[in-house]
Amino acid sequence: MKRKFWIVGLAVMLMAAWSATAMAANYPKLREFRLERSMPQEAVACIECHKTEHPGMFSDWAQSRHASAGISCLDCHQADPNDQDVSLDHYKQYERGDNPYGKSEYKVPVTAVVTPKDCSRCHPDEVKQYSRSKHANTVEIMWKIDPWLNKGMNSDNERKTGCYYCHGTVIEMKDGKIDPATWPNTGVGRVNMDGSLGSCTSCHTRHRFSVEEARKPEACGQCHLGPDHPQIEIYTESKHGAIYNASGYEFNWKAAPGTWTPGVDFRAPTCASCHMSGAGTVKTSHDVTERLSWETQAPLTVRPVDFKPFPAQNDWKIERAKMSEVCQQCHGKNWVDAFYVDFDKAVEEYNEVYFKPAKAKLDEMYEKGALDKTKFFDEGLEVEFYELWHHEGRRARMGTMMMAPDYAWWHGFYECKNRFNRYMEEANHLLESGGKAFMYPTFPNATGDTTKPPKIFGKK
Repeated sequence: MKRKFWIVGLAVMLMAAWSATAMAANYPKLREFRLERSMPQEAVACIECHKTEHPGMFSDWAQSRHASAGISCLDCHQADPNDQDVSLDHYKQYERGDNPYGKSEYKVPVTAVVTPKDCSRCHPDEVKQYSRSKHANTVEIMWKIDPWLNKGMNSDNERKTGCYYCHGTVIEMKDGKIDPATWPNTGVGRVNMDGSLGSCTSCHTRHRFSVEEARKPEACGQCHLGPDHPQIEIYTESKHGAIYNASGYEFNWKAAPGTWTPGVDFRAPTCASCHMSGAGTVKTSHDVTERLSWETQAPLTVRPVDFKPFPAQNDWKIERAKMSEVCQQCHGKNWVDAFYVDFDKAVEEYNEVYFKPAKAKLDEMYEKGALDKTKFFDEGLEVEFYELWHHEGRRARMGTMMMAPDYAWWHGFYECKNRFNRYMEEANHLLESGGKAFMYPTFPNATGDTTKPPKIFGKK
């Protein structure tokens, strides 16, 4: 009898253990961080010194959620003494006689470059999502497709102050300091010395790191504007932008991360609410390219998985379903489905009517010697072809996609027609006459280094 009870008891314990294991497998991963309400003296020294030296910086931090949670300068800026980007100049701050905190007892290694790897100590999921986005990998993408870089057609400083301001630099050290040719920079694809990609302060600007700021379209409009990708202008023209401009002051911008809800906290979407925020069963994501079904910035519009410079690791149909569900928080299914019919048709017409014939004509001119392949942009027809897809073609597709009629037509397909006609007329004339395109003999400032970044592409 005792043996029987022992066997039954053992079976019950095994079942309980199995049940506990099975249940544990279904639990979400817990965040691995803790908050300490007290600060070490070194952190206090940082705060007190910066309060007098950089009052604007201190004020931003003091009003941040970081400050409320006891996150100090050191939690983000502290470095290992052997890190390559440790600031040697900062050590001199601990040898001052005019500041009570400028003493060696507070000495700690710090770096100016706070990276996604640093942020991942508290925000692991967000950093993982961001790392697989085109934002994080935009330096690689840029070097794979951009003729300005690959043909050296602009200067290094033109790139640094223009292209790299948004795309990101490859951070380097020079003479014990961060190389000014690569810094300051908060580009979305910045290549950091610890191997991580990007800069969280591109959108959550320091030192407030405000979720409210990142939710507003102006955050994206820092980079997504101008003749080649005027998303902020397109958004402003759209009904979404009109509602935001009229009543955005009523929106609840301060809702906790992951809880910002259409119809409850806001009545019209921003860039973030469509591309990042959660809605319905769609979860929040820091991969801003996740919900795309077309690559409208590419020369030939393709599905994200077919974008050769950086193929997406997902199914566009699943991602379109996500975006559709986001739209259906405010629109009916028939409305959303009809919108995608228009969008897909615009993509088809751009590809078949404009881009493919123009690209075929460009290839023919290279093949027959009417154009020279040595450089790009030093012949007018190369510029015409480039702007057909990079300027008008993008505006036409993006204007349609974001429902801004002026950009879909007058700044878009209307300009595509004009550019296409001029381009084809001159191209056919050269081919029929056997002539060669005029080459600009003094193309200005074409001095840029054409070496691809070894940190991304490996050393030769």
